[in-house]
Amino acid sequence: MIQIKARNDHFVDRGRMWNLIASAPFGRSLELAVIDEEGLHALIFPCEKGREGWRDAITGVRVDIRPTHWRDWKPGTAQVSSLQDSP
Repeated sequence: MIQIKARNDHFVDRGRMWNLIASAPFGRSLELAVIDEEGLHALIFPCEKGREGWRDAITGVRVDIRPTHWRDWKPGTAQVSSLQDSP
């Protein structure tokens, strides 16, 4: 997990709201957030939801994660945000 997430002390973007993972759409580049033993983290690459699970939107490689929140991927940035903004 350490290799695929950004650290909490990186950039913060509180202007964009997080959505619950149950509402994640198929076939769109999304920024995903996960919760692990170290806290809340946003992945540093876009992912797409598929029938068999999540894939890296750039490489197509399957990503074995259990995200809790999503929002639209903002091209050109890898950012970490607090999930306190989620509904």
